[in-house]
Amino acid sequence: MNVVFKYAVVILGSYLIGCMNPAYLMAKLKGYDIRQKGSGNAGASNALILFGKLRGVICAVADIGKAVVAVCLMGYFFEKLPLVYPLSATACILGHIFPFYMGFRGGKGLACLAGVILCYDWKFFLLALAVEIVVALVTDYICFVPLTAAVAFPICYIFMKKDIWGTLTLLIASAVMIYRHTENLKRIKSGAELRLSYLWKKEQEIERLRENTGKSEKDYFIDPQ
Repeated sequence: MNVVFKYAVVILGSYLIGCMNPAYLMAKLKGYDIRQKGSGNAGASNALILFGKLRGVICAVADIGKAVVAVCLMGYFFEKLPLVYPLSATACILGHIFPFYMGFRGGKGLACLAGVILCYDWKFFLLALAVEIVVALVTDYICFVPLTAAVAFPICYIFMKKDIWGTLTLLIASAVMIYRHTENLKRIKSGAELRLSYLWKKEQEIERLRENTGKSEKDYFIDPQ
């Protein structure tokens, strides 16, 4: 098989797997676009807000799983192909962020990045998970988790693998993830970003955001029945 064709299969196949968006599809079954509710993000964090903890976790696990499938599948069939891991990882994350059937406006890549790290090394994944839980609890904002993870993983990868081209490939996904989270940073500055403590201080957080955004609870937070 031609090398160029192999790379095309890895990139396109991983991208298409990444395009599968459970949060978006779940909202469509309820008759609306998830990007028009809650935080406006087509990802697991917004599914958690709109659908509740169980469905939010299901979406997160599905997004993690699709990254694991993409990376492991491509690694299995193209094991000897240079850069197969970083290429499949990056393509899958970009598929989640820029799905063709959603007008290239998807999620922000956190759960996919988690799946990429899990596929790389489960022990490193557990360590990263522990660190990011601390980051989330200390900052009280979920968006700092993908921002720090997007920066930290390529740095750790180059030290562990000594792979410059692979690291540069992963940095493409990292740069896009950071860019996609700039709106979150703007909302933090204006006081309109949902805090992690929403999960256990729902009423207080709803009131705070109502004061800052002027939006009603039904329009902003609650999944229409």
